[in-house]
Amino acid sequence: MRRGMMVPVVLFAAVLWAGSAFGAGFALIEQSVSGLGTAFSGGSAAALDATTVFFNPAGMTRLEGTQAVAGLHLISPRTEFKDSGESSVSLALGGGALTGKDGGKAGEAGFAPNFYVTQQLSNGFVVGLGVNAPFGLATDYDEDWKGRYHAQRSDVYTININPCVAYKVNDQLSVGAGFNAQYIEAELTNAIDFGSIAYAQSGLNPGLAGLVQNADGRAKLEANDWGYGYNFGILYEFNPGTRIGASYRSRIRYTLDGDAKFNVPSVISGIPAIDGGIAAMFANTGAQADIDLPDNASLSVYHEINDQWAVMADVTWTNWSLFKELRVQFDENPNGLTMDDNVTTENWDDNWRYSVGASYQYSPNLILRAGVAYDQTPIPDAEHRTPRIPGEDRIWTAIGFGYQLCGHSSIDFGYAHLFVSDSDIDKQAGVDPAGENFFRGTLVGEFENSVDIASVQLTTNF
Repeated sequence: MRRGMMVPVVLFAAVLWAGSAFGAGFALIEQSVSGLGTAFSGGSAAALDATTVFFNPAGMTRLEGTQAVAGLHLISPRTEFKDSGESSVSLALGGGALTGKDGGKAGEAGFAPNFYVTQQLSNGFVVGLGVNAPFGLATDYDEDWKGRYHAQRSDVYTININPCVAYKVNDQLSVGAGFNAQYIEAELTNAIDFGSIAYAQSGLNPGLAGLVQNADGRAKLEANDWGYGYNFGILYEFNPGTRIGASYRSRIRYTLDGDAKFNVPSVISGIPAIDGGIAAMFANTGAQADIDLPDNASLSVYHEINDQWAVMADVTWTNWSLFKELRVQFDENPNGLTMDDNVTTENWDDNWRYSVGASYQYSPNLILRAGVAYDQTPIPDAEHRTPRIPGEDRIWTAIGFGYQLCGHSSIDFGYAHLFVSDSDIDKQAGVDPAGENFFRGTLVGEFENSVDIASVQLTTNF
């Protein structure tokens, strides 16, 4: 079996995966509309409806009979890239400026649905089931934007199936645990500067310098897998209106398996040896990568001041620091070429989320909610930020209300605006052809970001 000698293919695939499947902020906390109204500050202690299956299964012991909850969240992110300008311009191979536009509005709106049901049994037991989307991502840049060699489209979604059980130990203490079966699917694309690759393969022949950015192709990676994990929690009630909850969701490991597909121009340099070698290496092939989605832990408090007012707070830790590197392996392609494993260093940090909120029972049928939160980014610096998820620290402001429709059903609405700090990106091409950004160019600039979330939920008791 021959080993491929053309570095750019390996670099393309590793950056593609690293920049999408492990971006900051693509974990979705949007699992409850009643929770969204308080910026999820109730977390693992509120346990007001069946959405507690996700946040803390021990809270199911507070629910009587049978309850079903169906929710839908519209998540609308906004992302705009601006080049840093003449003093720090984005560059292609050979020192020329990257051509193209700043990128337009890359954030792509998407829906995150969820469904929960709980059933009270005898002897203090309650069972439940949750179906939700705990991770998701959609960004789509113009095909001719300046960072097209780093990213164009990113589409990642998950489906999580979470059966669980809870037990009320005594009047104060409840415990709960669940099993998670989670499916992930990803579609990721970016342009490839085959002109730069041909220019490099020619030994930087000045006569071929004009090929740079003038022979673009495209790469598309599709992959999927199932992974499995667990969650558990405890709930302690000091009295009927004051409680504290703690919960944990395990990390989930995947071995994603899929296809890497390339669209290569039929003529790049016009030199058969160079063009033939590129076409042979960039043949469609398979690719695999072991990845972990992080575990997290939450601690929450809930307190009813009186019959109308309640306050709540939450702190959540997510173990993003487990993402130190990504190793991608490739199958032998139809031309008998196999690329070496590639390792991309990320060095992400753990992140913390802090939230506080309040609710006001305006009338027997109407409850009003509000909350704020501070959500750290795990991306350590501009060097490790990617266009696929250009996130930064976020401040949540949320409002919502719930209305009792009849004796058995209620409806909840929630809205949140996330103020996201402007995020810098500093991807340096360097001078080493083995560098992960050598053929992508130096991309230096700033992203302006924000997110809006609007949600609706129907709760029915049987």
